Amino acid sequence: MEMTQEKKRMSLAKQISDFKSGNEVAAIAAAQINYHVMGYYPITPSTEIAQYLDQMKLKGEHDIMLIPADGEHGSAGICYGAAVTGARVLNATSANGLLYMLEQLPVQSGTRFPMVLNLVTRSVSGPLDIRGDHSDLYYALNTGWIILTARTPQAVYDMNIMALKIAEDVRVRLPIIVAYDGFFTSHQKRRVSYFSEKETVQNFIGKPPSGFPRACDPRHPVTIGAHMHGDDLINNRYQLSVALSNALEVFQEVALEYAQLSGRMYQTLDLYRMDDAEVALFLLNSAAETAKDVADRLREQGIKAGVISPNVIRPFPAEDVRRALKNVKGLVIGERADSYGSHGGNLTHEVKAALQEDRDNRTVVVSRIFGLGGKDFYPHDAQAFFRLAIDASEKGYAEQPFDYYGQVPGNQELKLNPPKKLQRGDDFKSGLIKVTKNEKTGKLSVKIPPLRMLTKKPKRIAPGHGACPGCGIFPGLELFFKGIEGDVVLLFQTGCAYITTAAYPYSAHKQTFIHNLFQNGPATLSGTVEAFFELKRRGEIEVPDDVTFVMVTGDGGMDIGMGSAIGTALRNHNMILLEYDNQGYMNTGSQMSYSTPLGHMTSTTGVGGKQQGKPFHHKDTPQIMAATNIPYVFTGCEAYPQDLVKKAAKAQWYAKHEGLVYGKILITCPLNWKSEERLGQQILKAAVDSCFFPLYEVEQGETTITYDPEAKQARIPLTDWLKMMGKTKHLLREENKAVLKSLEEEVERRWRKLKLKHETPHL
Repeated sequence: MEMTQEKKRMSLAKQISDFKSGNEVAAIAAAQINYHVMGYYPITPSTEIAQYLDQMKLKGEHDIMLIPADGEHGSAGICYGAAVTGARVLNATSANGLLYMLEQLPVQSGTRFPMVLNLVTRSVSGPLDIRGDHSDLYYALNTGWIILTARTPQAVYDMNIMALKIAEDVRVRLPIIVAYDGFFTSHQKRRVSYFSEKETVQNFIGKPPSGFPRACDPRHPVTIGAHMHGDDLINNRYQLSVALSNALEVFQEVALEYAQLSGRMYQTLDLYRMDDAEVALFLLNSAAETAKDVADRLREQGIKAGVISPNVIRPFPAEDVRRALKNVKGLVIGERADSYGSHGGNLTHEVKAALQEDRDNRTVVVSRIFGLGGKDFYPHDAQAFFRLAIDASEKGYAEQPFDYYGQVPGNQELKLNPPKKLQRGDDFKSGLIKVTKNEKTGKLSVKIPPLRMLTKKPKRIAPGHGACPGCGIFPGLELFFKGIEGDVVLLFQTGCAYITTAAYPYSAHKQTFIHNLFQNGPATLSGTVEAFFELKRRGEIEVPDDVTFVMVTGDGGMDIGMGSAIGTALRNHNMILLEYDNQGYMNTGSQMSYSTPLGHMTSTTGVGGKQQGKPFHHKDTPQIMAATNIPYVFTGCEAYPQDLVKKAAKAQWYAKHEGLVYGKILITCPLNWKSEERLGQQILKAAVDSCFFPLYEVEQGETTITYDPEAKQARIPLTDWLKMMGKTKHLLREENKAVLKSLEEEVERRWRKLKLKHETPHL
C-alpha cells in the first residue's frame, strides 16, 4: 500500500500551495485554460473574477478576450455567439444578473454549445441584498445546464478545470455552471493547491473537440437555431435530457482522471462519516464544512452523525442519494432558498422523490430553509439541525416536516410610536423660481433668486446617508432639486445613491421613494406616472397637482438600462430621467462603464504593458437621448450651480407639460477617481472648461451651449483636467501620447459638432 501511495505521489503534477479566495482561483483556472472569450458584466460578488483576469492580462498571463457587455443579457449573448463559432467561453455572474440572462440559458443548452459559467451565488432581490444564498441557483435548475457545486476555494479551482472537459465531452456537449457561495467561498481565503504550469491544465483538458457545428467557416455553412415544431422539439428535448444524464457518468470519469493528476477526488456526493450514519444533514456548499465539525463532536458522544453535500445537482444523483441514505433514520435538508408554497426547497423534493424509489427506505426527512440573505451558519446552527434529525429518528416522524430556521417573528401586540412626520408637500414649494414660456419661440425662460435664498428650501434627502467622503452624488442631486418646486416621487435605480440612502429599516428620503433594478428603472417609473394620472382621472385618489416624477440613475445605469430608457423616451411619459455620471460602476468597485472615457483606469481596464486603461471612447448619452426627440435634454454640474438650477426648473416644466426629460450631471467619485476629496468642484470645473463635459441643452430639438469656455477665454487644455485624477495620470506619460491624442481629438470633435448645432438651430 505504501509503495502504491508513493508512486501516486510521484505521478502527481507539480502544484503551488497558497491562500486564495474562490474568485481568485476561478480566475487562475480560467487563465490557465486560456479561454478564447469572456463576455461579462459586473455584479457583486462575482465581479472580482473579471477584475482578476484583467490584472492577469496586463502581466501577459493569458490571452482571453475580455468583452464588457451592457448588461447580463448582453454578456450571455456575447458568450453564446462566441460558443457557436467553436470558441472556448467563460462567464461569471450572481443573483439578478443570472435572472437577467436566464432567457439565454435554454438557448445555449437547447442548441448544445458548451461553455462554463461561474455562478457566485447571492440573494435575488427584492428587497436588494448582496450577500449569499441559493435563490439564484435554484432558478437555473431547469435550464438544461449541468450544475456543479463547490464547497471550498479548492473545489472552485478544481471544478472549473473539470467543468470544461465535462462540457466538451461528445456524450454531453452542454454548458455548465460552477456554483459557489457568495462572500463565504468567493471572498474568504483558504489554503489552495493549484498547478504551477498552465500546460498541465491545458493537456488535461485537451484541444477543443472537432466535429461540432461551428459558425466560423463560410465554406461550410451551418444553420443554428432553426425553429421547430412539436414533433421535432420533443426529440430535441429528449436528446438534451439524455445528454444531461450522460454527464453524471462523464463527471465520474473526469473526476477519476483529475484525481490521478491532482491527488484530489470528487464523487457526485461528498459523504462525510456516512458509512454507518443514523442521522445526517444534507447541505449545499459552504454550510456543509461547518456541519462536519459538529458531526465529529456528536460522534465523540456516541451519536452516529454524518454530512452529505452534493458536488453535482444537475443531473441530480438520485441513485447515489438512495445509497447514501439507505440506513439513515433522520435527515435534515437545509436549503438557502425556498420553493415558495411547495413546503420545501427544490432539493428537499428531489431527495424525497429519490427515496420514494426505494420501498425499503424509512428515512424521516425534515426540511429547513436557512441562511437567506447571507445569514451566517454557525456550529450551534448545525447542532440545532442535528437535534431535529435525532428527534425525527427517535420518534419515527417529524412534527414539523417544513419550516424556516432563524427567522424572527414579529410581535403583533407591540405598539410602536408612529414615525415623525417629515417635511413634505408645500414646504418644497418656495415660489422663488419663475418659469415662463415665450409663445413666439416656444422656449422657456427662467428667473432664479441668488443661490443663498435657495438654501432656505429644505433638502430632499435627510442627513445620515452612508456615502463616501467627498462623494459628489448628493451635492449634485440637492443642487438639482433646488430648482424643483413642490412634491416629487423618486425612483432610484440600483447604485451608490440608492445603497447609501435606503438601508432597511432606515431611509434618508423625505418623500416617496421607490427602488428598482438597473435595467428597468425608466419603465417602472413610467408605469407609476401613468397609474397616478389614471387613478386621478377616475377620482380614486386626491393628490396635489404639482407632483413631479424623477428617476435617478448612475453607476452605469444608462448602460444596462439604456433599452428601457429609449422605450420610455419614445413613449414620452411626463417624467425626468436624471443621470449622475461618475464614469464607472462605482457601487460594485469601479469597473468600466460605457461612460468611462478612453484611457481611464478602472478595476476592469487596468494600466500596464498590455493595456492602457479603457480601450474605446465614452458613450455620448445626452446626444443619444436627444435623438429620440424628447422635449428637453440637458447637461449640468455642481461647479456651475446657477446653470444647473435653471435647467432643473426647465426640466420640471417640460416634464409636467410636454413629456420626458433627460439630464446628465457630472459628479466626482474621489475614492475611484483617485482624487483629493476637497478638489471636487475644481475637478468638475476643469472638466467643463476643457470642453470634455460641455454644458448645453437641447430644447424642442434646438441645441444651445449654456456655457462656452472659449467665448469666456477660459478654456484649458484637457491635460489640466486629467492631471487632477490618479486614474488618468498615466495618460500624461510619453509612452501613452497616442491614447491621449485620440482622447483629445474626440473631445474636440464632439465640441466642434456641438458648436455647429448651437450655431445652426435646424441641425
